[in-house]
Amino acid sequence: MSKKTRGRYVAAKNTGGSKMKKYAFGIDVGGTTCKIGFFETNGKLIDKWEIKTNTENNGAAILSDIAQAVDNKLAQEGISKDDVQGVGIGVPGPVKSNGVVNRCVNLGWGIVNVEEELGNLTGLKVKAGNDANVAALGEMWQGAAKGCKDVIMVTLGTGVGGGIIVDGKVVAGFNGAGGEIGHITVNHDEIEACNCGQYGCLEQYTSATGIVRVAKRKLAKTNDETSLRNFPELTAKDVFDEAKSGDAVALGLVDEVCGILGSTLSNIACVVDPEVVVIGGGVSKAGSILIESIQKHFVETSFHACRNTKFVPAGLGNDAGMYGCVQMLLD
Repeated sequence: MSKKTRGRYVAAKNTGGSKMKKYAFGIDVGGTTCKIGFFETNGKLIDKWEIKTNTENNGAAILSDIAQAVDNKLAQEGISKDDVQGVGIGVPGPVKSNGVVNRCVNLGWGIVNVEEELGNLTGLKVKAGNDANVAALGEMWQGAAKGCKDVIMVTLGTGVGGGIIVDGKVVAGFNGAGGEIGHITVNHDEIEACNCGQYGCLEQYTSATGIVRVAKRKLAKTNDETSLRNFPELTAKDVFDEAKSGDAVALGLVDEVCGILGSTLSNIACVVDPEVVVIGGGVSKAGSILIESIQKHFVETSFHACRNTKFVPAGLGNDAGMYGCVQMLLD
């Protein structure tokens, strides 16, 4: 039996049917909503919608709500579960290879066997992964990294997420914490704690909140004239917009932040040697000023064999996780 069919749903193997089924669900679970995609397994998105993530009672109803949404969709479309390859699900926490999630703080979960529980609720094959890892898979399968097998994806939002793919496979690691690049230590002298409890994490400088934090520190320490002082509620977008307008302090901040991220990525490249780095998340909407600056600092600090690594903006936006969840079912 080939590698492609080795992990397939047992019932299909026992009947000798190794043919890929036509439909699949990709579900990206967030702290506020669950994004649900109904796909054909060739990568075509048929429909997508959201349901509320019910975090009451430590998220006890989340999986049953998802199962109900899957059942409702199949009933609505008149499609049998025999035609469904399975359900892929991405969650905001580490996922071990056996489908067990070890703490999802945003959902209220402790240790949950997502694959087993959702499989029992739906009667379908279930594959679970970390949300940032499945977003990277989505970009590799149908997005900005399509055609590449060695990919780093960085998601710059409220925090910094990461997904690392080597030879087409996610590097999840023993504890499911592979790719947590937001918690690489980049400053040993930091005195404020990261949300993870450590000090000096990448996330503290290059996330949307981190960029604002760096900017506010700079403004408090200097009297330099800058339009950034005119914003009562400064955002990362404001920093990039003012940099595009030529504000010297804003330009300096962009260079500082991108220097931290670019050099960190060059260190990661020494280990995994990516063909492409995909930059996503809300901060990536800053566009070329962000990506070109990250790439500049990457080149300046990288090992010579890695200097031609491509840098591209994410192509699937908020749908990347759903696509990646389906891709997990195809192995």
